[in-house]
Amino acid sequence: MGAFAFSPFIIPVAVFAWLAIVAVTQMIGSVQKRRIQSDERMAMLQRGMTAEQIAQVLQPQKDEERQQLLQQFVGQQLAGTKDPLRSLANARRAGVVLVSIGIGIVLFGSLLAAIERDRETLIVAACGLIPLAIGIGFFVDYTLQKRELARFGLEVAAEPPPNNPQN
Repeated sequence: MGAFAFSPFIIPVAVFAWLAIVAVTQMIGSVQKRRIQSDERMAMLQRGMTAEQIAQVLQPQKDEERQQLLQQFVGQQLAGTKDPLRSLANARRAGVVLVSIGIGIVLFGSLLAAIERDRETLIVAACGLIPLAIGIGFFVDYTLQKRELARFGLEVAAEPPPNNPQN
């Protein structure tokens, strides 16, 4: 078992096992849901309800589900229209976080290489260049969005305006 734990096949096998467990769990859940629905209908039939009455009783549940799905769809469509200032703030925030993470990893890798006196540990510092580059990309996106908003006549201040609550 010890040799298999360090095998290069452990991750694909684990992912396959996880996917199989998820699929089986979903199948069991759907079977249970159908069984519960069937039991509800059988109980209604035993109490003397007709098929039309059962359909009428169960119909509002379906209408509520349709209404919820419609509300979710409308919510997703409205979520697609973004506030440009929020998008700008998100790009800036992501840029700051990723650049900070990248710099931190580069410094950690460089310090580790200096302490260990091993050039191979500079790989850690090189891995820090990935989030650093992505963060710089977010800053480029931020400036492009800012320039585009300025072209449409919406100037973006460096600092947000102070909140003046009206009494």
